[in-house]
Amino acid sequence: IMNILLAATVLAGISSMVSMCLAFNVLFTGGAMVWEFGFNPVFGKVSFCVDSLSAFFLLVISIMGFLAVLYSNGYLKPYAEKGKKIGGHVIFLLLLIFSMELVVTCSNAILFLIFWEIMSVSSFFLVIFENDKKDVLKAGIKYLVFMHVSVLFIIASFVLSQCHGNASIVFLLAFIGFGTKAGFVPFHNWLPEAHPAAPSHVSAIMSGVMIKTGIYGILRVILSAGVPDKWLCYLVLIVSAISGLYGVLYAIVQHDLKRLLAYHSIENIGIIGIGIGIGMLGLSYGSRIVAFLGFAGGILHVLNHSIFKELLFLAAGNVYLKTHTRDIESLGGLVKKMPVTAAMFLIASVAICGLPPFNGFISEFLIYFGMIKGLGFDSFYVLILIMFVLAALALIGTMAILCFTKAFSVVFLGTPRSGHAQIEKSSSGKTIILPMCVLALFIFLIGMFPQYAVLIVSSPVLMFTGEVEL
Repeated sequence: IMNILLAATVLAGISSMVSMCLAFNVLFTGGAMVWEFGFNPVFGKVSFCVDSLSAFFLLVISIMGFLAVLYSNGYLKPYAEKGKKIGGHVIFLLLLIFSMELVVTCSNAILFLIFWEIMSVSSFFLVIFENDKKDVLKAGIKYLVFMHVSVLFIIASFVLSQCHGNASIVFLLAFIGFGTKAGFVPFHNWLPEAHPAAPSHVSAIMSGVMIKTGIYGILRVILSAGVPDKWLCYLVLIVSAISGLYGVLYAIVQHDLKRLLAYHSIENIGIIGIGIGIGMLGLSYGSRIVAFLGFAGGILHVLNHSIFKELLFLAAGNVYLKTHTRDIESLGGLVKKMPVTAAMFLIASVAICGLPPFNGFISEFLIYFGMIKGLGFDSFYVLILIMFVLAALALIGTMAILCFTKAFSVVFLGTPRSGHAQIEKSSSGKTIILPMCVLALFIFLIGMFPQYAVLIVSSPVLMFTGEVEL
């Protein structure tokens, strides 16, 4: 069993290194890499392209995927010791990571849909790892149904775009399809069920990385559709603001630690959507600086959220591994027994609240700055909309601070509230701590040296805006 985990880690590590080299090469040269293959008549000529947008998502997927696989070595060990078969789970874990990498690099519509389907099915099997539990199986099936409904909208948008249909309708269909995968309200219902049901390293990949493939799809459609209609910009901003508020308000009342984190994924997808919406608004009103700030904030938040949310889920996995419960109210006093996990959870909590000096602050600052610049547009409706979204984003941040203050203090501070808080020793090893320390380092480095993070995202952002005088 340990050989299987070791082989998977090595394979994921090699894949991650190759993907990172490709991604950094493209991001810092501003070019693109294309590979073409002649397939059978069904597919025709198939090309895989790594341009700046693909390279950015490839970077996020490869790094976060590898760290989650590394963590799984320690997380799955207690299950293996109890006789649980994990070989199939490890295969699906690698399949999920590889399919996501193919999704963001494939230029052929039919193959894209095939890789998209492989991504959905492999993640379904990962979600139902503990399939002896009825609620886990129910959550997995619900997730699979939502993913297949979403792909119908994606297919419809692809077909309509080939028929040279209305670009706004194409975008709307794509937004519903890809937005379901991302977790925008009202297409989010699967997310609070599936993320808590999955093992923690799978929750980390799904929340930190997989839902971002939906964001990738939306961004790719914006690139192909050109300058968006103004009403689409308003729609994206309103849906995103509602998603952010809905996610954070529902998170506050949760007692299940992983369910709380799942609702915060909806909140942060809303924040990313606000950035994209401001970017679209900038394009629509001919302001490159507003477009740059919006897209830069949104795309950087894709990276930032993947880092701190993966760290939060891995820390929650440690808590579950040692206490066998996700019920916040039955824990307490864990800081004395799990000081490293407590420190990691605290760092990620500060980051997700958008507080300096950590990474979440940087991307949210860019989005705020973009909105303030957008107030100069000569439109009463835009003024009202941006004021509403500004207030929503401020409220989201305030509620996030309230939620994570409660979560950290109830889980880690005070005294134990039940027998669950009396942790047991396990043989998980250092592989559950090392990935968390790496993620915490990323949070700190991006927060302290934001100019390098902005440099990484500037290449994909310029694909939308063209050259910008800052």
